[in-house]
Amino acid sequence: MSRFVIATYNVNSIRSRLPIVLSWLQEHRPDALCLQETKVDDARFPVAEIADSGYHVVFKGEKQYNGVAILSLKKPDNVFYGLADDGPADEARLIRVDFPGLSVINTYVPQGRDRDAQQYIYKLEWFKRLRHYLERFLSPDRPVVWLGDLNVAPESIDVHDPRRLLGHVCFTPEVREAFAAVKSWGFEDIFRHHHPGETGQYTFFDYRVPQAVKRGLGWRIDHIMATASLAERSVNCRIDLAPRLLEKPSDHTVLTAEFDI
Repeated sequence: MSRFVIATYNVNSIRSRLPIVLSWLQEHRPDALCLQETKVDDARFPVAEIADSGYHVVFKGEKQYNGVAILSLKKPDNVFYGLADDGPADEARLIRVDFPGLSVINTYVPQGRDRDAQQYIYKLEWFKRLRHYLERFLSPDRPVVWLGDLNVAPESIDVHDPRRLLGHVCFTPEVREAFAAVKSWGFEDIFRHHHPGETGQYTFFDYRVPQAVKRGLGWRIDHIMATASLAERSVNCRIDLAPRLLEKPSDHTVLTAEFDI
């Protein structure tokens, strides 16, 4: 049995945040780092710089929007892009890799923009499509990790001001139900597995809020989920606030989990 360390980080532009990513990789050396909102077309993705750091990378992106990537010390056996159904492929929002004995699904779930917008309806539908994807291609009886910027705060303790923020597109009853339906396929929230009921733990801090990190004005919308067999072998899960406190940071920070596999 060996230790497997995996992390998720919405970089809000890989080209802007590359120094932070490379420094974090050098310091922590996870087995895999999953990125969202890379915001770069594939031709300009910084493959060489990541390779120089000792990591293999698979990615799918768009200019200025979306984009997902998985950096790993070992090359995955298989790579799959998009939801693979009759709807929009959304390859820049979902990437899945298979390692020996483990599948990893990295997603950037649509934010939803506004509760009255078409994008919000699309978000709710996206969760349904993801549930169908899981049912078609994977099994909850096998080790699977689903992680990324899921754009949902599942509980009231996952936002700093639940009364005021109720109704935001990442914190509505409908979004929480849609997320719960995907989770019920067979996932456990690894952060809550290790920190049940703990408050003040956030992965996102709005740029527009002065000193948001220092004041604890955040959201927990980035998550690492694992199927039961893998959750039982989780060692810890933690939020690393250091990247959010650096100069020119992303508005998100890094979430890391460790498993004995």
